Parts: sequence; structure tokens; C-alpha cells
Amino acid sequence: MSTYPRELTTERLVIRAPVDRDRALWVRLHRDPTLYRHAPWALAPSDAAAGELFDQVRAHWDEHGFGYHVVERRVEKTTEPIGVGGLRSERGGELNLYYRFSGAAQGEGYAREASRAWVAAGVEHLDGTVTAVAKEHNVASVRTALTAGLGRAGTRLADGDPVGDAPSVLLRAPRIEVHGENGFGAALRADVLDLWCRVTAAGGAVGFVPTDTRADHAAALEAHEQQMRDGRATAVVVRDPDAPGDPTVAAVGWWVRDPAALLAHRRTAYRVMTDPDKRGRNLGRILMAAMHRAARADGVEIATLTVRGGLGLERFYERCGYREVGRIEGGIRVAPGDDRDDILMARRLCGEPVELSEG
Repeated sequence: MSTYPRELTTERLVIRAPVDRDRALWVRLHRDPTLYRHAPWALAPSDAAAGELFDQVRAHWDEHGFGYHVVERRVEKTTEPIGVGGLRSERGGELNLYYRFSGAAQGEGYAREASRAWVAAGVEHLDGTVTAVAKEHNVASVRTALTAGLGRAGTRLADGDPVGDAPSVLLRAPRIEVHGENGFGAALRADVLDLWCRVTAAGGAVGFVPTDTRADHAAALEAHEQQMRDGRATAVVVRDPDAPGDPTVAAVGWWVRDPAALLAHRRTAYRVMTDPDKRGRNLGRILMAAMHRAARADGVEIATLTVRGGLGLERFYERCGYREVGRIEGGIRVAPGDDRDDILMARRLCGEPVELSEG
């Protein structure tokens, strides 16, 4: 049974599975020629044809447990439908990223906001690789896919493209790897160490400060690899989405298991880091989604992590479903006179909220 969420929420949007009353919205969006300037041949030829496409969307949800959503923006105490989109199963196990927003809602970044949530949800909950296709001249769509975490992966003719038309840009989500008791090979170890040092130099809160040496990082990496060899830790690696062949590491994080049998259903995330040169590419959300998928497959029910105060990191993890459950004021000393709060956060991987006791 699919664990893909029927509803996603972002800062400004509620993204939900379609219901019967959404038929008129779907037909209106797919019959508006102003929304098909880059692919006029794809416009639904009639209201009936657009309605048939909506029926296929509903059937996809029934068959696969996921599919295209309706996107609503929050307006004061209510919501307003502004578009549709999401992921659909396509050729060779691909998950097609698609969206269409009303003209009045364009230019506000809603497609970017929704697409980032869809890609992360696909990585966490679905089998297959998220892909998108867009014409090169459709600059906004290509940019949206890139900021959602996809990378250029060549070109191909999209379904329905006219014969003789130029191929569309193919964009693909990064490759995810899970490494356990075998540890890392030499090349991957070097890539992870390089990334870790660069994240620290950029001010990232990953256990070190910029004055710490590469040897300091290497010793900590060896400690994590020893945990992996002992069966106490798992590393999740996100490969660079823009690089062909065997690309370098764009993001990495570890799950560490407490040896106490009473805590076997829990894991703690450590050293969650992304390439500082690729900020704004949704790689942090993709990494956390991949980590949640790996932990859930390992039977983990509760995920915890700590963050360094003063950097706003807790807001990122809140968007990933975490809630603050404890705080030690001044618990981290970055330097003399620079103490930061040590913030404990947690989430249940089943999707239920973490409840705090009173008193």
C-alpha cells in the first residue's frame, strides 16, 4: 500500500488529492489556450476530452495510491484553487512531474513551491525516478525543475510532440545511494570528505568550525565508517543531479542507532549536509526524504536530530515534519563568547505528530 500523502502543505499552499468538485477546475485549466503557449498542440480539444483526462487522474489515484493533486493557496482563513499537478507513473518506472496553474497565479513562485514538495514526496514514498520534460524555450519550466532538485539529463521527444519538432529537455532527480556495513569505497570516501570540509568552510553546522583541519574531519568520517561496519549506522548519499557518469556527492547524512534495545525503533540523524554551491536546489529536502525512506525501510518509527541554534535550521526541519521537543540554552560553544542553543527535534515516520506532555 502506498504511503504517498494525499495532502501536502507548504508555506503558502495546500496540495490535496482531487475530488469530484475539481472537475470544472481541471477542464478550465486544460481548455485555456493562454496556458499552452509553449505547446499549443497539447491543449485539450474539447471540454469532454479534458473531462476524460480528469477521470484518468482519479483512476490513477485509485490504482496506484498517488497521482496529480489540486493546488490551493491560503487566503486568510480559507483556500483558493489555483492549479493542478504532481507525479504520475510513466514509461520505465519514471515519475512524471507535471503542473498547470491559472494565469492569475503565475509569476508568484507557486509552481516552484509545489514542485519542490512533489519531488521530495516522490523520493520518500515512491519507487521510480522523478523526471520532467520541457521545451528549452520554456525557460520558466526548466528553471522550476532545476530548483526542485532535478538535473539536465539530455533531450527526448515528449509524448504528443509534433513530428519534426525539436526534442524537449529531459530533467531527472539525483541518484540516491544507501551505504551500510560495507562502508565507503576510496573514491566515495574522498568525495564525502571533500563535501564535509567545504560545508564546514561555508559555515555549516556539521560538527566543526572553519578553523578545524581536514585531518579532524577525516577522523570523524572514520568514526562514522566504523559505526557503519559495526551495523550501528547507515549513510544516505545524494549524487550530483547535474553530472553525468558517476557524479560526485551533492548531499550526505547518517542515521545512527542507539545500542539500547529499548530504543531500537528510533534513529538519530547526524552530519546532514548539502553542497554549498548548490543551495536553492532542494537538495536538503531530497536528502531528508531519502533518509526517511531508508529509515522506514529499516523499521524505524521515530527520527530525532539536534540542530545548532542561531542559524534558522529548525525552520527547515519543521518543513520536513519535525517538531522541537527540547532545548538546552547555550548548550553548544562555537567559540569563546559564542554559545548557541542545542535544539532537539523529532518526527514520527508514520506521519502522526509528536505529542509533548504538559507539566
